[in-house]
Amino acid sequence: MLWPKAVRDRLKTGGDREIVQSYPFRSACPSTVWAELIGNATRELYFGGYTSYFLWTQVPALTETLRRKAASGCRVRFLLGDPDGTVTRQREEIEGGALAVSTRIRTTLEHLARIEDVDDVEARFSTPADAINHISLSVFRFDDEALVTPHLARLVGHDSPLMHLRHHGGGGLFSRFVEHGEELWSRSVPMTGATACARPQ
Repeated sequence: MLWPKAVRDRLKTGGDREIVQSYPFRSACPSTVWAELIGNATRELYFGGYTSYFLWTQVPALTETLRRKAASGCRVRFLLGDPDGTVTRQREEIEGGALAVSTRIRTTLEHLARIEDVDDVEARFSTPADAINHISLSVFRFDDEALVTPHLARLVGHDSPLMHLRHHGGGGLFSRFVEHGEELWSRSVPMTGATACARPQ
């Protein structure tokens, strides 16, 4: 009430202060943002995209970076969709693209197979019951920052919007989305080995 309207219009308050940037398309988010967030994380890297294959096209030398992060004590987790799951097949019919959803997942698994010997790198599949919730919302966490993509109808991930969030206390947007990712992870299915999962079916 005390601040002039011009000041209120320029300052973020409440839940808005956690929004660092928003993009109408995930592909509009510069690759440097992904690289910096991954590079700066020291405690927690959580990749909750249904396929997450695009990360290796966005971030140079990502496999080596993840290996170094895990070796330095950073927890690295990937939650992926089941390439043979019903939701995956349904999504492939919707998208009708040459690069199928299951192919994108297996591409990620092939990359992860190169670091499956690192103890602090974990990879799991979301459960069949959670698959529809997983494929509709991607959450990527980097310590106290996150990139979140709600997937719109028939659009693929890079055509869906993205929000860059920074944690400013409990109960905000950051916490809400991170808790969603953690809930899916808590019910996820451990993989027997990324190499085995990456093998063509």
